[in-house]
Amino acid sequence: MSGVQRQNILLLLLAVSLTGCARIRPPRGVRPVGRVMMTTGYCKCGKCCGWKRTWYGRPVFKSGSLKGERKKVGYTATNVRAHHGTIAADTSRYPFGTVMYIEGYGYGRVEDRGGAIQGEHIDLFFRSHAEALDWGRRRKKVKVWFVR
Repeated sequence: MSGVQRQNILLLLLAVSLTGCARIRPPRGVRPVGRVMMTTGYCKCGKCCGWKRTWYGRPVFKSGSLKGERKKVGYTATNVRAHHGTIAADTSRYPFGTVMYIEGYGYGRVEDRGGAIQGEHIDLFFRSHAEALDWGRRRKKVKVWFVR
């Protein structure tokens, strides 16, 4: 393998890790804290994320302080593209970057927040609205690894 090929592979791995497509794992040397949380599902649709399209097709916030402002659909509060493993949480309790393991869902990282997400409630990202609805509202055991 040439030096250029090696460099291209390293750049690809760096890009994957920065876009959130890399596998989520707990930090080494940090013990998890056990919790029981209410979990719900969400997707990038307007129903789940509070946006609508203007008469000319531009997505905008439907309500709140940003009402009418342009909405970047599919991106989180940390400006990463939402994917399986993206968690919306109350960031006063679970700061961005906190890693969690949810029974029946797998590993995830707090990368988003929501207006109705408070306390011991987390919202799990799904690829489709149907998957989010299938998940529904479930009380689950959750392992939490707080960031340092």
